[in-house]
Amino acid sequence: MVIKKRNSFRLTRFILLKLPYLLRLINKLFKPRKRLLIIKIDAIGDYVLFRNYLEVVRTSQKFKDYEIDLIGNIAWKDIALWYDKPFISRFRFIKPDELYESPRKVLGLALSLFNSRYEIVLQPAYTRTFIGDGLAALTGATNIIGFESDTEGIAPRYKIKTDKYYSELLKLPKVLYFEFDRSRFFFEQVLKQSIDLTGPHFPSKDAGKQGVTVFLGAGNPKRGWRTENFSQLMELIMAETARPVNLVGGPEMEETAQQIEALLPPESVINMVGKTSLPKVIDHIMRTSLVICNETSAVHMAAACGTKAVCILGGGHFERFAPYPEHVYNRTIFVYEKMPCYNCNWLCIYDTAPGQPFPCIDKVTLADAWRATRKQLGILPMPA
Repeated sequence: MVIKKRNSFRLTRFILLKLPYLLRLINKLFKPRKRLLIIKIDAIGDYVLFRNYLEVVRTSQKFKDYEIDLIGNIAWKDIALWYDKPFISRFRFIKPDELYESPRKVLGLALSLFNSRYEIVLQPAYTRTFIGDGLAALTGATNIIGFESDTEGIAPRYKIKTDKYYSELLKLPKVLYFEFDRSRFFFEQVLKQSIDLTGPHFPSKDAGKQGVTVFLGAGNPKRGWRTENFSQLMELIMAETARPVNLVGGPEMEETAQQIEALLPPESVINMVGKTSLPKVIDHIMRTSLVICNETSAVHMAAACGTKAVCILGGGHFERFAPYPEHVYNRTIFVYEKMPCYNCNWLCIYDTAPGQPFPCIDKVTLADAWRATRKQLGILPMPA
């Protein structure tokens, strides 16, 4: 996140650091309602890994009689409204990064949250952010639970202050590194019950799986495999199989999709990039036989749909979001070239030209990706 409007940020910072103490003082004059707020404002893939716990909370002995509200990232609004509406009383969707430079919006949201009289606020993300901590505190609630957190998403000078907003900060056992397992630990501690979820899942449909889907995009372009690699991999697939090949991705990938189409025989692929909503993307992944993607939301959607996948993986968050542990999901092949600098939180130590992938991504060869793809498609191994 880059701050461009310094004065606006200073006003927002003042609201986030000072107003919570006044609101908490005023809140003592009122009786809280049986109302729970969950704050989950990170990216689409994070939500796919998290969302099944909403039903657990909704049906739990502790919160079954509560109104349960959710502050979420507008990026995954369509998924939440399509799949998770039965478990949430009220959704509030925000653009988290924009709020840092929007003090009026933050103030308006603060007053709305405060007037909701939440009894408990939960912040289940391990990597907390300044805006997330601030929104939790602006409720005026005295019972706010979160993780101790690292400082990847919040500067230490702010974290030392926002730590004080929490009534309880959970310490994560070192053995729990995968994100889905971290969420299970959080809710088991809060709910005081064991949770038997084994992995993310969407409601299954009785649909035959067919075709290959190449999902373009990676959040940060430098975390994506080269366009020409994808086009060459698709050529190999079409040479070995008659299965239809689909291109899927967000509107920001339309130009890349056109570049790939230009490198392939005319009308050889079905270009769906920028033409489908997230629920329809999930429905499509549910019906496809193989997803090929970067480390992005698509790999988590594939796991939640029970669909095989090949994922081109870098090392920024290695083993936190991918590869999946065997006990969570074992139908994805992750293709990567491990480097000593793995787990850098995507703060790459190498200088790379604009538009060039990080070295850990660029080291993944076409041959390695093709080998994994052949295995997933059930094609006989390549000759030695």
